[in-house]
Amino acid sequence: MAISFVRKARYDMNDLLEIMRLLRSPDGCPWDREQTHRSLRTNLVEEAYEAVEAIDRGDAAGLREELGDVLLQVVLHACIAEEESAFSYGDVVDGLARKLVERHPHVFGDVVADSAEGALDSWNAAKRREKGTTQAGLLDGVPHALPALMRADKVMSRAKRVGLNVAADADGIRERIAALAQQKPDSETVGEMLFLTTALARSVRADAEEALALSTNRFIDRFAAAEAQLTADGRDVSALTAAEWQKALEK
Repeated sequence: MAISFVRKARYDMNDLLEIMRLLRSPDGCPWDREQTHRSLRTNLVEEAYEAVEAIDRGDAAGLREELGDVLLQVVLHACIAEEESAFSYGDVVDGLARKLVERHPHVFGDVVADSAEGALDSWNAAKRREKGTTQAGLLDGVPHALPALMRADKVMSRAKRVGLNVAADADGIRERIAALAQQKPDSETVGEMLFLTTALARSVRADAEEALALSTNRFIDRFAAAEAQLTADGRDVSALTAAEWQKALEK
């Protein structure tokens, strides 16, 4: 039996919540009903990255759509939590609003912040006051689920708050990476080199995650150009040797 629902020319947040509740209802969508926080974990990450990709493309229409997909994840998780009597979407909104007010004492209080850096310092100070009694260590709040390079950068940024500047000595970092390169390759050595490479990126004010993404994109572009040229030359790209691929990429 079809669910009773009145279509509108334009929907608002309340409509979105009602639609999601209907989709999760016994007469709703079997797929939506089966979802849990855990089953949706990857979806949340993927939708966020698709929104980032739209930003990188400068695609406003694409960003609008992708932000909707991110919001879908938020609303779906909130509905699941509501069913479990854990919290509601209203609780999510209330918590965020309170956080914004409390962490902007330079806007809603008497703290002075005349620059973006000062505003960030004010935010971090408010956050430390808020988390001080519940967070065991300075680095405990860095999410484990972040991409590895991004997480390393975040850890180094947190460490800098106590004066430990991992990216301070670029020459020393380069020497350490060179020394590691002489060792027998293993997972630990590679991990150490990646960590130090992230530190090196910070020393020149580069974002390691973005830098690697750009380099990967440049490789993809070179590969695609070489592949197109080889195909145009009548070559069977599936039959090329590694040496032939390398030569094509170097042109």
